[in-house]
Amino acid sequence: MLAEVVRLKIAALGPEGTYSAHAAFMWDRSAELLYRDDFEAVFEAVESGEAGAGVVPVENSLEGAVSQNMDLLLRRKPKIVGEVVVPIRHCLLGRGKRTEVRVVVSHPQALAQCRQYLRRSFPGAEIRSTGSTAHAAKLAQEFPEMAAIAGANVAEKYGLEVLERDIQDNGNNATRFAIISCEPAMMTGRDKTSLAVYLDRDRPGALYAILGEFASRDINLTRIESRPSRRGLGDYYFFIDLEGHRDDPPVRAALDAVRSSATMVKVLGSYPAVSWEKR
Repeated sequence: MLAEVVRLKIAALGPEGTYSAHAAFMWDRSAELLYRDDFEAVFEAVESGEAGAGVVPVENSLEGAVSQNMDLLLRRKPKIVGEVVVPIRHCLLGRGKRTEVRVVVSHPQALAQCRQYLRRSFPGAEIRSTGSTAHAAKLAQEFPEMAAIAGANVAEKYGLEVLERDIQDNGNNATRFAIISCEPAMMTGRDKTSLAVYLDRDRPGALYAILGEFASRDINLTRIESRPSRRGLGDYYFFIDLEGHRDDPPVRAALDAVRSSATMVKVLGSYPAVSWEKR
């Protein structure tokens, strides 16, 4: 008798049809998805062991970092073990005609990515936020005057028509999703590391000194972004992505040097790098 194949359980924002779900299947086509109502619940499912992994958006090419998930990575246990870049092609979906639309619903990130389109095409419409793009499509089933911004893939599932395609404000719209887990990723030789650094704001040149530890070891930083610490104005965490694995000798030496001068350093994960140019 053949042994039963164990499918990886991945927690993702639901309901079925979200971009998060698409990212999860890009990561593992055979995965069993556990849908959750919000991103914190995704982290909780991974922490509890109910899911072996989770998927959350961390950066969009138009809107920048997804701040909620950067904060969750900072304070929750799961680490980044992989990444998936998903091209985002938003559509206007609805039951009725485009001219009937009076209310447009979607996830706040999707609404932001279509801001100019909405101002131009529906200046008088009511704009409502929902928990996900798929949830917006589900709501749009109920009223012909309501339309959702979501992917074309959910139109048939929720009995909607595609009223307009590619409505995002820029054609180069893509979102980077992090695969999170409590189990570390294996080294591949082509890795990247994400970390969060907190500095004492009263020390002049502190950030310059931190960056110098990487530059002096020829470690390329691919992203650096500040986030408010919520301890007061002008007080920040710095989120840094760099080329290399945390166990590579130059990266390890740089992290040791940074820890000696920073107030806090948290490695958010080392994982195989994905080239945006290939998407």
